[in-house]
Amino acid sequence: MAAVIPSRLTALTRLRCSIFQTSYNPTSVRTGAKYLRARLRGPSMVKYYPAVINISQLARQYPSLELVNEDEEQRLQDIEDRKKRGKGAPKKAKTKGTFYNSLGSQLLSIILFLNS
Repeated sequence: MAAVIPSRLTALTRLRCSIFQTSYNPTSVRTGAKYLRARLRGPSMVKYYPAVINISQLARQYPSLELVNEDEEQRLQDIEDRKKRGKGAPKKAKTKGTFYNSLGSQLLSIILFLNS
């Protein structure tokens, strides 16, 4: 049997890829085509897990039901208790950088005093 010319084999492979709509990859470079062809997992995962019910959103949508978010009420109570014991978050500054601005002006006055 006669040997097949390599150029004929590459032409045959290229024609086969165009007929069957596959990618022509003579150097066997990794393309990730297997994963790109695979079915997406996201939609089925979204369907599998039930929707999370947010009580605070329901309370805002339907104020006539007078729903109470017990977790939020407990959190607010805990914050209030911590503040009573002096363990709460510090108050926010009235103006940004007040401490550093006054410190800078004091340093400037010291430098001017030393230079004179």
